[in-house]
Amino acid sequence: MSGQNDYKAGSLSLFAVIAMGTGVMIGAGIFALTGQIAELAGAWYPLAFVLAAVVSAFSAYSYVQLSAAYPSAGGIAMYLSKAYGRSVITGGCALLMALSMVINESLVARTFGTYVLQPFGLSEDSALVPWLGVALIVFAFTVNVATNRWISTISMVAAIAKVGGILLFAGVTLWYADFGYRPLEAATTADGDPGLASFMAAVALGILAYKGFTTITNSGDEVENPERNVGRAIIVSLVLCLVVYLAVAWAVGSTLSIDEIIAARDYSLAEASRPVLGQYGLWLTVGVAIIATASGLLASVFAVSRMLAMLTKMELVPHRHFGMPGRIQLHTLVYTVVIASILTLLFDLARIASLGAIFYLVMDIAIHWGLLRHLRADTGARPAIIVAAIVLDAVALLAFLWMKLDSDPMIVWIGVGGVAAVFAITAVFLRLHGEARGDDPNYNLPDSSANTPTQQERGGDS
Repeated sequence: MSGQNDYKAGSLSLFAVIAMGTGVMIGAGIFALTGQIAELAGAWYPLAFVLAAVVSAFSAYSYVQLSAAYPSAGGIAMYLSKAYGRSVITGGCALLMALSMVINESLVARTFGTYVLQPFGLSEDSALVPWLGVALIVFAFTVNVATNRWISTISMVAAIAKVGGILLFAGVTLWYADFGYRPLEAATTADGDPGLASFMAAVALGILAYKGFTTITNSGDEVENPERNVGRAIIVSLVLCLVVYLAVAWAVGSTLSIDEIIAARDYSLAEASRPVLGQYGLWLTVGVAIIATASGLLASVFAVSRMLAMLTKMELVPHRHFGMPGRIQLHTLVYTVVIASILTLLFDLARIASLGAIFYLVMDIAIHWGLLRHLRADTGARPAIIVAAIVLDAVALLAFLWMKLDSDPMIVWIGVGGVAAVFAITAVFLRLHGEARGDDPNYNLPDSSANTPTQQERGGDS
């Protein structure tokens, strides 16, 4: 990785950051989660997307306040450090966030593989699905070795193409179906009522469709005028994605019943296009899905590799070079794509999404609590909004765990065990690596002064 790929203040425009945020959200949200959310929420799945947006908006308030006060390429890692100092909570929660983003990458990668195979009549259970996903991850790695300009340009072009393509799909499908909504018939029956717990579990999954806004905070001072533009980018991305999600949810429901959506839950948009334009509609949807998933993965890899680099510089996570040349940013990029590839090969879409929801919501609650308890005076944040964000996250998480205990208890134990393991490993690491002095060669390459963190980055003033 060239020196050009290090953090460069002001290298990302407001539009580029919005494109990056929507790239992650739209890449995963609509194509990977529509069917799964419909399975939990029944005919009311469009409303689940709306409530997920509301929950995400309350969460976004905390991130906007924090990004204005502490613009940093470390984003969430820096916020946690400011709130909790050099502690198990800081390291553990930052690592949970990074892992949830890597999990999202595997979710997007498998969605890519599923949609690519649709025109060839191959099912989502095909052995080719995970390998196509891994190929996309390798592509994202290759592009991320280039400069920020490559990444931001691809993200901007892809954002325009996929939003336009998705809205075209929605418009044509709704026009063909006379703007009807087939699941409405089921909504009036007892069988169409999923129950409150199941609906809230759907909202928890829906939050994953919006959590891509956190990638914006990880760009920090790489953004032009970050004190203002990070918050603006988050708000615009959330609103834009809500409009797109609602249009698509309505369009899918205009040609498919709730049972048909659930049956095609991993490729519901492709299935919804068949009655409208036949194979032409299928190819249009697959084309947009490829653009959306590829750009979403590209943007996510960009953000998470830099977040892990910041955690490494702060000496909050274990790190080894394993003989790799180049800077730490390249090393964390390699770790990111390796972990994402392994997850893509091991888990199906439903389990990947479940793990991502559990990890993200735990971390999100910690961010809000840190702002409420330790940083409210510095940021001027309103406590009522922060408390509401904590309550909404907690309700969604508990409902999701309750439903998964009944339908897939194994993933609950994997998720809870994963959270516990992250904090346990962090505790052991910090016990053995008590201070961040900046002289450990595993964290700072001796020939690269750019990798030496400042006292502030290491949380020394927290």
